[in-house]
Amino acid sequence: MPTNTPTAAPNVHLTVLLEEAVAALVTRPEGRYVDGTFGRGGHSRHLLEQLTPEGRLLGIDKDPRALETAAQLAEDDARFAVCHGSFIQLAEFMQQQGWAGVDGILLDLGVSSPQIDDASRGFSFMNDGPLDMRMDISRGQSAAEWLAKAPEVEISDVLFHLGEERHSRRMARALVKARQEEPITRTSQLAEIVKVANPSWEKHKHPATRAFQAIRIHINRELDDLKDLLDQAMDLLLPGGRLVVISFHSLEDRIVKRFMRDAARGDAHLPHDMPFRQDELNQTLKLVGKAIKPSAAEVERNPRSRSAVMRVAEKLNKVD
Repeated sequence: MPTNTPTAAPNVHLTVLLEEAVAALVTRPEGRYVDGTFGRGGHSRHLLEQLTPEGRLLGIDKDPRALETAAQLAEDDARFAVCHGSFIQLAEFMQQQGWAGVDGILLDLGVSSPQIDDASRGFSFMNDGPLDMRMDISRGQSAAEWLAKAPEVEISDVLFHLGEERHSRRMARALVKARQEEPITRTSQLAEIVKVANPSWEKHKHPATRAFQAIRIHINRELDDLKDLLDQAMDLLLPGGRLVVISFHSLEDRIVKRFMRDAARGDAHLPHDMPFRQDELNQTLKLVGKAIKPSAAEVERNPRSRSAVMRVAEKLNKVD
């Protein structure tokens, strides 16, 4: 790839690991698949190109603006259907489609570039806007509403556990003190309060980065939803079906890695010094390859892809 390859412009979403994810997901071109995080539809469009006329794809997204794009795709391609909501509602959405199982589930976690770059959504500390941060702006509590009422210890816990922010207590104290003087309703306010409260800035990283990440994850229940979907996946996938997950930070990837590893190992409580048949281990998944990261060329083209990690697992056939 030439070194002068242009990077993504603001509000342009470049789909991460596009070819790799779709190639890993599709094992039966005539099968049924789920894109649990439709976004702007990059994975879905490429996936549809790999399916036969009998193949089907269901797209899911919380974001009403993403659904506008999805609705147009559904009009253009009868093999595609879309549902508004969280991927933890997948069983319900599959029932609506009359599907008993699927051949693959794809999750591309995190926020999309259009969401980050749209100041009105409140995801970014780089642009001033309303402090919202909801993926689904039609329901739930905004970041501003949560910060207005959350106890100091709760704010500290969120920043520490979901943002891995070691100065979480200082930041929580500063936020509670600031809200007593005036409501924290703008991204610029939050960024400034956190920046001042952060005594040790990391090189090449805005001092509010971890705090914004933590609050966004909390407001949208991102890690809880991921855990719920992984727990459901074994019941929803058909034998041989693939689970493909693209994560963008260590907390997500840790959850996915442990889930896939444990399902591939089976019963961990069985004695290690006794022989067991493979079917006695209750293994439900097999790992497909190693974790995949974007190539240097993709990172150059799309710097936001640099932290992406893709993991793939396949549901095993049960042995009677």
